[in-house]
Amino acid sequence: MLDIKFIRENKKIVQDSCQKRGVSCDLDKLLRVDQKKRLAQTKFEAIAAKKNKAGKEIARVSASEKKKIISEMKKIDKEGDRLKGQLAELEDELTGLLWAVPNLLAADVPTGKDENSNKVIAKVGQPPKFNFKIKDHLELGEILGILDTKKASQIAGTRFHYLMGPLAILEFALIRYAFDVLSDKKILTKLAKKHGVSDKPFIPVIPPMMIKPEVFSKMARLSEDDRNERYHLTQDDLYLVGSAEHTLGPLHMDEIIEEKDLPIRYVGFSASFRREAGSYGKDTRGILRVHQFDKVEIESFTTGEKAISEQNFIIALQEYLVSSLDLPYQKVIICSGDMGNPDYRQIDLECWIPSQDKYRETHTSDLMGDYQARRLNARIKRKTGIEYAQMNDATVFAMSRMPIAILENFQQKDGSVKIPKVLHKYTGFKSMEPKLS
Repeated sequence: MLDIKFIRENKKIVQDSCQKRGVSCDLDKLLRVDQKKRLAQTKFEAIAAKKNKAGKEIARVSASEKKKIISEMKKIDKEGDRLKGQLAELEDELTGLLWAVPNLLAADVPTGKDENSNKVIAKVGQPPKFNFKIKDHLELGEILGILDTKKASQIAGTRFHYLMGPLAILEFALIRYAFDVLSDKKILTKLAKKHGVSDKPFIPVIPPMMIKPEVFSKMARLSEDDRNERYHLTQDDLYLVGSAEHTLGPLHMDEIIEEKDLPIRYVGFSASFRREAGSYGKDTRGILRVHQFDKVEIESFTTGEKAISEQNFIIALQEYLVSSLDLPYQKVIICSGDMGNPDYRQIDLECWIPSQDKYRETHTSDLMGDYQARRLNARIKRKTGIEYAQMNDATVFAMSRMPIAILENFQQKDGSVKIPKVLHKYTGFKSMEPKLS
């Protein structure tokens, strides 16, 4: 959430940010409630001061005066209780209004209402040219005997799948490769130096795949729209995560991090669960948009002056990974209306998908600033005092999207698929061959 003091002093800036996102926020009501809360707080503190003063006087006055003071204190106590209740109600109302206000926007975020206003800022690599009729990933998966959506549909329903044989091994190869790169001192040092950040490696994590609703809300990932996207286990009142970041982000909830320990970087692996509630009729073929998939995700904590540099470093790592797989991609900065409410700045990588003749999003990097940290109460202890942490999260590999890009870009005329060279030592094979009929 945003700092209430900042909203008081910069209402126009916040209002402009909301408008650029297409989000309706009643800032006037928010500020009225804030004023009421501050007034009630002042009155409550005045009563506390009176009680403190009376407590000191009562020890040195006569019996008759004591009786009078005690009578007055009873009246004060009643008023104090009333104000305490009022303060709690106003605090809840103010928190709800504050949580509805989206993050501010970085200076380079394009203004626009949807993905049509996103801007391509770089293209890397050339889409492959084929001298044969190409197949999409589902056809290739069936020819190779490595992808089964039909049986999964019978067993679990639509938008589920089985990864079989070499494709299952490819997923584990990608996971191992990602973890190795993010702990490789040579790679990290080179990219960190370029972006002016620390070369500290990422701590590998396998986080919980379930999260309490109150923590999910603090992550700003459980709005009314988000709830339609989440799987809720009603008996236990827990949500299944939509990404590893959802339980990586709260790792420092209600904690104070020493500045010397920054940056703190995690790379987590988790299954991810999404209803795809708003995608009816979209990408129904294959595994591009599914209810369950595995994902490797980054979460980072740093200081305000390093936040954008940290994001750029993370993006450089994403680009390194995709380039090392020899996949053509484009880098896109996401516009105001296409970002999530907690995002301050979002950069996506989109890999080329031959069967669709276009680039599709495979990686996202979200800079949250201190928006989530304020809600999570994740702070940093510095020489200048205590401040909120700056948080970044980003995709390393989504195991629905990356297999598609590899299968389709490296397909051969006979239906076989070559494996990117950097993965050979992890897979133990250099290609996937059609199954024998």
